[in-house]
Amino acid sequence: MTQPKLTSAEFHILEEALNSDFIEVNIRLREGEYQYELSKVIANFQLSLHFPDVKDIVKKLYGEEPMNDVKLIRKIQTILKKMEKSNIIRILPKIRPWQLQRYALLSFKFIDSEKKRVSFATNEQIQEAQEKVKLIFTQEKKLEVHRNILKIRIYVLVLIIIFSYISIVWNAVQSKVDPIIFVALFSLSALCSILLGKALSQE
Repeated sequence: MTQPKLTSAEFHILEEALNSDFIEVNIRLREGEYQYELSKVIANFQLSLHFPDVKDIVKKLYGEEPMNDVKLIRKIQTILKKMEKSNIIRILPKIRPWQLQRYALLSFKFIDSEKKRVSFATNEQIQEAQEKVKLIFTQEKKLEVHRNILKIRIYVLVLIIIFSYISIVWNAVQSKVDPIIFVALFSLSALCSILLGKALSQE
C-alpha cells in the first residue's frame, strides 16, 4: 500500500515518539506475545516514516494470504484497541472514510507492567529517523514557500492582464486612439499571458 503524504500533525507525532523517553504502561511487553510483536512491527514502519494500517501489520507478520482473514483482522484490531487504552499506540484518524485506521507508537521505549524496560529501536535508528523527519519537514516548508510565491505571482499576472485588457478597450473607444499606448498594453497583456501559462504549468 502507498503511504499517504504526511500531514504536519503526523510529523509532530513522529517527532514526539522519536524524542520520547521511557513511558510507563500497564501492560506486559514480553517478546513472542501479541502486544510486543505488534509494537515491534509498528516501530519498524514508523522508523521508515510510515504509519501502518491493520492490513500492513498483518502482511508484515504473516504474509499476503492472511490479509483477507476477517477473524484475524478483527482479533488484531481488538488487541490494538487495548494497546491504545494502555498508552502504547495512538490510532490516527482516517484521511478518507473508506480507508483503514493507521497506528503510531507513542514512544519507542517503554517500561511495562513487569517494570521491564523495552526498546523497539536502537539510538542509532532513532537518530537516523530524526534526521529523515527534519530533512523532509524542511523540504516541505521550502515547497510550501515556493507554492505561496507562485500563487502570488499568478494573482499579480491575472490582475495585470485584466487591467491591460480594460485599458485596451478604454483606449479603443476613445475618439482618438493612441497607437503607442495600444501596442504597449497589448504587448504587456500578451507577455503576462505567456508568463501566466508558465506559472500555471508549475503549480
